[in-house]
Amino acid sequence: MLKLAPMRLGGIILAVALSLALSACSALKLGYNTMPDLGYWWLDGYLDFSDAQRVGVRGELAQLHAWHRQQELPQVAELLAHLEQLAPGEITPQQACDVVADVRARLAAVGDRIEPAGAALATTLTAGQLRHLERKFHSGNETFRKEQIDPAPAERQEKRYDRVLQRAEMIYGRLDEPQRAVLRQSLAQSAYDPARILADRERRQQDLLRTLARISTAPSSAADARAQLHAWRERAEHAPDLAYRTWQEGLVQEGCRIFSAVHQSTTPAQRDQAVRRLSAYQRDVRELAGETR
Repeated sequence: MLKLAPMRLGGIILAVALSLALSACSALKLGYNTMPDLGYWWLDGYLDFSDAQRVGVRGELAQLHAWHRQQELPQVAELLAHLEQLAPGEITPQQACDVVADVRARLAAVGDRIEPAGAALATTLTAGQLRHLERKFHSGNETFRKEQIDPAPAERQEKRYDRVLQRAEMIYGRLDEPQRAVLRQSLAQSAYDPARILADRERRQQDLLRTLARISTAPSSAADARAQLHAWRERAEHAPDLAYRTWQEGLVQEGCRIFSAVHQSTTPAQRDQAVRRLSAYQRDVRELAGETR
């Protein structure tokens, strides 16, 4: 199975455990249990698999899903348990960033698991499939541009505020006006720059296309193909441009500060609600993993 972006496919699976859980237990279980099919159709949209590739990709997705259920879901549950323990008290920016680091570790584990199958698939890709992938990238980039860059700054800011507010209220319940003001002020001071993000996204995509073209057109061993994919992954996750990497990490630190500020503004009742929801999410994830507690 091909890993199209450094965190994308792992993000699909982890998002089910951490995001779909925010809506309902039934949505979490349905979403997670259908991940092999959802993952297949998502990947097929990028690569337009041949009949021969189809069987192998579906098999690899099923194996990845079984591995993730057994090996990773228990660790996702532990991550949720840690958040549950933090929720009643103050959460510092550093504590928030420690959680981010834990999420990154889980995504990296999925990426490591995917690499061998991704390398094997890459050797079978045709020039037509790479053109299809390039068109798909272009279409996604145009959508990003229209939604994130073309609107006036005030409109972009308001949409971002609405997205972050919705996520916060899924955990804490409705935020009052002073709490919303904390969030709005924090986002108003943000260094977030969608144009800069799109430029690096395009860099990663073009790098991937060149890497896949080399693997698919020049005979290479499985080990060499995997090494090339791994090298691309490193470049994707750690931009060669030091200034961009510094700015990107600054955004992570900024997000930790914003989360900490919003959490600090919450009431005991809102924190109790967060604890109850996190406990429920954790229980659902453990059930999916086949654990009892």
